[in-house]
Amino acid sequence: MGFATTAIHAGNEADPTTGSVTVPIYQTSTYQQDGLGKHKGFEYARTQNPTRMALERNIAALEGARFGYAFASGMAAIDATMRLIKAGEHVIVSDNTYGGTFRLFTRILQNYNIEFDFVDTSDAGNVEAAIKPNTRMVFVETPTNPVMIVTDLQAVSDVAHRAGARVVCDNTFMSPYLQRPLEFGVDIVVHSTTKYLNGHSDGVGGIVVLNDEEDANWIGFVQNSAGAILSPFDSWLVLRGTKTLALRMEQHDRSGRAVAAFLEEHPKVQKIYYPGSLSHRQHDLAKRQQKGFGGMVAFDVGNLENARTVLESVKLCTLAESLGGVETLISHPATMTHASVLEETRTRLGITDGLVRISVGIEDTDDIIADLDQALEKL
Repeated sequence: MGFATTAIHAGNEADPTTGSVTVPIYQTSTYQQDGLGKHKGFEYARTQNPTRMALERNIAALEGARFGYAFASGMAAIDATMRLIKAGEHVIVSDNTYGGTFRLFTRILQNYNIEFDFVDTSDAGNVEAAIKPNTRMVFVETPTNPVMIVTDLQAVSDVAHRAGARVVCDNTFMSPYLQRPLEFGVDIVVHSTTKYLNGHSDGVGGIVVLNDEEDANWIGFVQNSAGAILSPFDSWLVLRGTKTLALRMEQHDRSGRAVAAFLEEHPKVQKIYYPGSLSHRQHDLAKRQQKGFGGMVAFDVGNLENARTVLESVKLCTLAESLGGVETLISHPATMTHASVLEETRTRLGITDGLVRISVGIEDTDDIIADLDQALEKL
């Protein structure tokens, strides 16, 4: 089946009791059993829930995976994935990673004798040079948040697998519609379902999808044991969202390209970050690895005051954290999403005080551009 067909139908079987074409919200904490050890496949809602199970099957199918596990947030999904790593082992991470991921790794997991090295994974040679005898995982984000660096997933997977390490890819920025990392050798894919998969800025969640049965069994064990599960209602919201994922991502991609082209030509913009731009040094890799370029665009206006002027002058765009919703969101990474990253690291990565990030929504493209234009004209 094609992607849009899979998005609508995978995991979304009609309800056997009523024939409902929408998976019900099974808002229950427990399930009646017919006798000791006799149940209908469901015992306790932390362990199993039909709504959550439908979502897990749906997103696994979209990524081309066998197994999926839904969590209460994207960070909970990443944290569960890291439970595959034991004390004394080593993880290589994309240096320009989401601030929450950086915070989890450096402020929490390092306390448990897990070693992290942050490297520029856009060069597989850097990954190879960073590998140690105890390296067990390479964790990549591509494109990165917020300066849109692209990692060659096949090249990095080849390097990691030669060393006996798993590869994990955070695919939140692209969604499975625009990028399917498992097809390039990646072992595990994580998402914040809060973003494009949900698409409506009305729920928080995360997902882990993978093919290896042994690793999947462990992730499932962690999900049940630690209990950071996605609620039935939030699972239902994401199932609602994935049905229109193909349509939404097409519009995000079209508008993202148009907004990036506008910003690249604007005299008040010093630099843009968008893999769809011919000026992006990894444009060809992005074109080969991705189906499109998406709706995430970053641009630099020189300093904090200029960024503040733009952010406080927009009218249609909403100044807010997060991304991937139907509405256009605009943010300031240095003080918002990446505030937990050291200033010297932010500067080295290009996350300057003048950097502005846009999650281009699905409003009329001309209206988005007009709003950005009037805000930039105030500089």
